Amino acid sequence: PHHRDHPLPANDRVRNVQQRVLADDWFVLKKTSFDYRHSNGQWQRLHRETYDRGDGATLLLFNRERGTVVLTRQFRFPAFANGLPDGMLVEACAGLLDDEAPQAAIRREVQEETGFRIHMPRKVFEAFMSPGSVTERLHFFVAEYEAQDRVDEGGGDASEGEDIEVLELTLDKALLMVRSGAIQDGKT
Repeated sequence: PHHRDHPLPANDRVRNVQQRVLADDWFVLKKTSFDYRHSNGQWQRLHRETYDRGDGATLLLFNRERGTVVLTRQFRFPAFANGLPDGMLVEACAGLLDDEAPQAAIRREVQEETGFRIHMPRKVFEAFMSPGSVTERLHFFVAEYEAQDRVDEGGGDASEGEDIEVLELTLDKALLMVRSGAIQDGKT
């Protein structure tokens, strides 16, 4: 599994934490009950479900001279289940850390998904993407690419069910796709 079972940090506003595992299949879903002290000093019993899928990394490949970016397109069942008719999302390359350092993980993911070998990914920030229910912290990177950096076709790991199309677009077209709704992926 990709989750980490680590102790909760000390916090004088959280006490009496009780956790119960609801599912431990692909990732871990827990139901947690705890007492929370509000800013007015009052304690309240709260219940939350958290989905732990591990942390991840994402990277935007760009070519400054040509004004292009490399993105991927793949089927995402949750998007399909939430009304996206074909379930296909255009995204920046991303993946889980799988116990690797973020920079090593994103190098691996970029080559698996896009076929580009990158040398100097630059971290720009990290963020919690859906902090109301998902524990994942995502590390955001950028890297420049040249045509000769493409060492294979990419397409993802077929044994994991990945079937990824690699797209090279102008940055202007990608930004228009964000505005028109053709790109709906939050990390991208």
